[in-house]
Amino acid sequence: MNKYLTKVLKNTKSNNIEEKEYLQAVEEVLTSLTPVIDKHPEMEKLAILERMVEPERTIIFRVPWVNDRGEIIVNRGYRVQFSSLIGPYKGGLRFAENVNLSIMKFLGFEQIFKNALTGLPIGGAKGGADFNPKGKSDMEIMRFCQSFMTELYRHIGADVDVPAGDIGVGAREIGFLFGQYKRIRNTYEGGVLTGKGLEYGGSQARKEATGYGLIYFMREMLKENGKNSLKNKTVTISGSGNVAIYAAEKALMSGAKVVAMSDSNGCIYDKNGIDLDAIKEIKEVKRGRIKDYLKYHKDAIYTEHKGQNSPIWEIKTDIALPCATQNELTLDSAKILVKNGVLAIGEGANMPCTKEATEYLLKHNVLVAPAKAANAGGVATSAIEMSQNSMRYYLTFEEVDKKLENIMVNIFRSCKDAAEKYGLDNNYVAGANIAAFIKLSSAMIAQGIH
Repeated sequence: MNKYLTKVLKNTKSNNIEEKEYLQAVEEVLTSLTPVIDKHPEMEKLAILERMVEPERTIIFRVPWVNDRGEIIVNRGYRVQFSSLIGPYKGGLRFAENVNLSIMKFLGFEQIFKNALTGLPIGGAKGGADFNPKGKSDMEIMRFCQSFMTELYRHIGADVDVPAGDIGVGAREIGFLFGQYKRIRNTYEGGVLTGKGLEYGGSQARKEATGYGLIYFMREMLKENGKNSLKNKTVTISGSGNVAIYAAEKALMSGAKVVAMSDSNGCIYDKNGIDLDAIKEIKEVKRGRIKDYLKYHKDAIYTEHKGQNSPIWEIKTDIALPCATQNELTLDSAKILVKNGVLAIGEGANMPCTKEATEYLLKHNVLVAPAKAANAGGVATSAIEMSQNSMRYYLTFEEVDKKLENIMVNIFRSCKDAAEKYGLDNNYVAGANIAAFIKLSSAMIAQGIH
């Protein structure tokens, strides 16, 4: 890195010393921007990077609620409104025990770049709480969501900040959040939340969007690099939430063979190909664990997670899609994947590969589809939902899916063109960062100092 980038990274580390996830995200972006900053030294005088790594606003609040035993519980809520350069703040809400300020800032920082790549007028934000919905009753989750929104409502709006779902926040939680917002504001403001149910303003294909978008990006990347298509490729997918399930669905539709999926407890391997209908019933209907797959297919193999490295990455595969959580694919796992001949990695989760893993994969000529580009389909479709809410008009599944496909094709081209322009060949990790940064920095310069 040049002196300016080094200085900004050093100061960011000094000012956010305990925030390891956030610092990882910042370092990953800054280390890829050297050719851009070398070409545009005026950015230092304008403090472009200093402004970009600092959130516009960080909101932290308490969330008191009552459980089914009548006990008062207090959780901590967050909303990091990182950038409104190109549109209202936009980004999901995550409910999980490990949620903290570092994770919120890392996700918000990633969201700025991801949203810029979509080509749609949306800024970047992220929020959530250190609340785990697993094991809670519907009434407990409703009471928590109502308390959370009782504070959050004053900071959001259809033209201000538009949250959506993320880990731990699905259709049920969005419904409770939206109902409380409507009650407090006494208005139907459909565009204030996305990921809503179809019954009250949601969009077709929103549930499928991130997973489908990931496969559209992978298709373009494979085709560009002489790997033809996903047809007859073996695929392993970590996770079993919306992203993983619908990435699996679209991969199967593309002729691939998905042989493994996982959850936080372990992974399932089915040499005959994963029965996606069984996975959907276990996860979407029964809210069960991936181990329950053995009840449907006794010849499948279940392996529990032990330590940091998931056993799913030990399975020989052509394509690996980490779709669970951040830093799930470590250097050790990357080495095993390379040894087993993996062709490509598609990041369906946010920053699922550690920095060391990504560097190792790129060094060994493995194609890497970076999260901020490859999993942008979800937020892109959220923006399409916002547009439909504004128009009071709704598109069919096929119409939304076609728009999503076009957006993902354009995102890939942006990453490809940026990488090639700066002599980075097929390094789409750097290409994504550069393409988004150029758009954001241009908007920042045009709007002056604020």
